[in-house]
Amino acid sequence: MNQFIETTNNTNPQRKISSIGKALVGITGGIAIGLTIICAPFISPALRKYCLPYIPATNEQIANILSALKGRSGTLLDLGSGDGRIVLETAKHNFISHGVELNPWLLLFSKINAIREGKSNEVKFYRKDLWKYDLSLYDNVVIFGVEHMMNDLEKKFLRECKLDCNIVACRFPLPNVKPIKTVGHGIDTVWVYNLTKLNLNVDRLSH
Repeated sequence: MNQFIETTNNTNPQRKISSIGKALVGITGGIAIGLTIICAPFISPALRKYCLPYIPATNEQIANILSALKGRSGTLLDLGSGDGRIVLETAKHNFISHGVELNPWLLLFSKINAIREGKSNEVKFYRKDLWKYDLSLYDNVVIFGVEHMMNDLEKKFLRECKLDCNIVACRFPLPNVKPIKTVGHGIDTVWVYNLTKLNLNVDRLSH
């Protein structure tokens, strides 16, 4: 009898561990599926030929952008506005700020943040492809680019931007033009360009 009790007591913990293991597998599997569903809209724009993967701006990057925009005013566009933080921060400094973002979840998040911060009537977010969006109405343009895009972005700026437009490039500079100002260092560096002060062959870059 004692032997039977001992055997029974030894097997019950194993069964419990097995059940817990199965439950954990089920939970982690469910989480993985959920994350895939949630993240898919964030990842899919990055699979396009031209992509701006979502990387949140650091506090120092935001501060550098605001420093780069000192003395400027008017309309401002954040190309690939992500979570909308730059749009909201620049609106707090009296810019008429708009954001262009292709990812619907990031766009929704931006609009919710605008409501939460009481800025929903002062900012605008558009779900548009940045390559097809007209830049000609803006006095200032901010872009968090990736290296392989900067040459084509430069051509777009030269074709579409106002002559007095200030372009603030973050993380990577424009490849063929010299900035009028550089703020910060490392990954937080921003480069400022003004089209009226550029000395280059625009026709050469437009091809």
